Amino acid sequence: MKSAIADPAQLPVAFEDALNRGDVGGVLALFAPGATMRTVTGEVIVGHLALRQEISGTVAARGRLTNIFRHALLGAESALLVTDWTLEVTAPDGERVVSTGTTANVACRDADGCWRFAVLNPLGTS
Repeated sequence: MKSAIADPAQLPVAFEDALNRGDVGGVLALFAPGATMRTVTGEVIVGHLALRQEISGTVAARGRLTNIFRHALLGAESALLVTDWTLEVTAPDGERVVSTGTTANVACRDADGCWRFAVLNPLGTS
């Protein structure tokens, strides 16, 4: 699935929509090749397979994401995106667990003019 995001400020919205639909492929389409993600546990993962495993786990835990976009800073072919988020998942014991934070994400513009996440950091500056 190819994602066509013309405005980097739409990436957090598209991520939320795809994740909440349980659309792992839709979430992965928002990442540039070789993208990096720092998970909510602090682990740094790189590449399509690791991202697929992380996103699939969140979907399997019935993840429900709410993003509140704050701002984007654009320069050259990159953008810094800051978003407040809340993620609710089902823990292995069946309890619903809620996490919150503020991201500091980097997006890049591909040769086709579409924006994708290059670095996803839900822990922001933590």
